[in-house]
Formats: sequence, C-alpha cells, structure tokens
Amino acid sequence: MKITLLDVVAIVVFLSSWVGYARFAKAKAKNTNCIAKCLHQHRIHWMYEVMTREVRVGEAALLANLERNISFFASTTMLILAGVLTLFAQVERLEAVIATIPFAAEPNHALVQVKLVFLAFIFVMAFFQFTWSMRQYGFLDVMIGAAPFDKDGNNANLRRYAKQMAIVQDQAAHTYNFGLRSYYFSTALLCWFFHPILLIISSLLVVLTLYRREFNSKVVQAITAGQDLLAAERKIKDL
Repeated sequence: MKITLLDVVAIVVFLSSWVGYARFAKAKAKNTNCIAKCLHQHRIHWMYEVMTREVRVGEAALLANLERNISFFASTTMLILAGVLTLFAQVERLEAVIATIPFAAEPNHALVQVKLVFLAFIFVMAFFQFTWSMRQYGFLDVMIGAAPFDKDGNNANLRRYAKQMAIVQDQAAHTYNFGLRSYYFSTALLCWFFHPILLIISSLLVVLTLYRREFNSKVVQAITAGQDLLAAERKIKDL
C-alpha cells in the first residue's frame, strides 16, 4: 500500500482538528457564553418550571420531539453505514469514478479501502452517540415521571432534584452534539477520496464553521440574552 507523506499529514490534520476542537470547545465553554453553556442554564430553568406543573403533557411532547430527531439521525446513520460497507465490494468502480474527476489524486486500491474504513468507523461512532443520547433522554423521562408536584417551587430538595434532571438532559444533548459533529467531519473525510489537500482544507473549514455557530453566531447572542432575562425573573420570583 502506497501512502504518501501528504496523505499522512492530511489525516493527522483531520484527527487533530476533530479532537482538538472538541477539547477546545469544552474548555472555552467554561468561561465563555456559547450554545452549550447557555442552553444548560435554560434547561435548569425549564426543570424548575416542570416541578411546579402538576400536568406535564407539554414536557412529554417536547421531549418526544427531541427523541424523534435523534432517532432519525440514528436510523439514517445505519443506512449510511450500510452504503459505506457496500462500497467495499465496489472499490474498482469507485476508483474509476474518482479517476474521471479533474485534478483528483490517482486512486490507490488499498488506500481507498483504508479511507472507507475510516468513514465506516466515523459512522459507527456516530450511531453509538445517537443511541446513547436516546437512552439518556429516556432516563430523563423517568426522572420527570418520578418528580413530585411542588406548587410554589420553593422546596430546596426538589430544586436540587430539578438541577439533576437538567444535568441528565444536558449530557444527552452533549452526546447528540458529538454525533452531529461526526456528520460534519465525515463530509471533510469524503474530500480525502479526491485529494489529501482537500481533506486538510475541509477539516479546517469544518472547525471554523463549528466555532462560528457555537460561539459567535446570532443564535448564541439571542440565547445568552434569554438566559439573562430568565435569571432576572428567577431572582424576582425567589424574593
């Protein structure tokens, strides 16, 4: 199997971008307003309100909608994985298609198979992330079902319980987000089939896209403002 230095550099950049961004985002979220940090505060406020509602049909509908979205991605991931595994029996045809693309690197039979292995591994990881997220939302359903009714919302013990529910929901959302990132980076890996330089460029573009959406978008600004408003209302209510 002939692997060029450029291929090695490209895959190192790809893996470094993925792992590096995940660690960077986790560290930066601790002291910077972002989607993950602000939504966690929204989830805490939501669970506080859940405790004060005797009838929780609305919460059941909202959570069912979230689980339905994750279920869609989980089933879609299996279909994509089946398609990728099918390509192992059609490597020659795939090489013929790549060879017809202008400026594409000359396909190498063994290297194409390695690329397919990488792609399949990404979608296997994505499937595990989505199914684990679904299970965590199921755990949250159980906790909400077990939560007693607190009319005034002033029970300190139940407020701590509400925070624990928010933590479970937050972990489920993080796992779902990790699965979505697999989709983002899988699109970057597809560029490797054409040329390793494209993999380097696309990996960096995915990182830039994720950063702008999670830390520097109008959605983040709106969610942050909403978090501040909810916090102010909570203080007034607690007085």
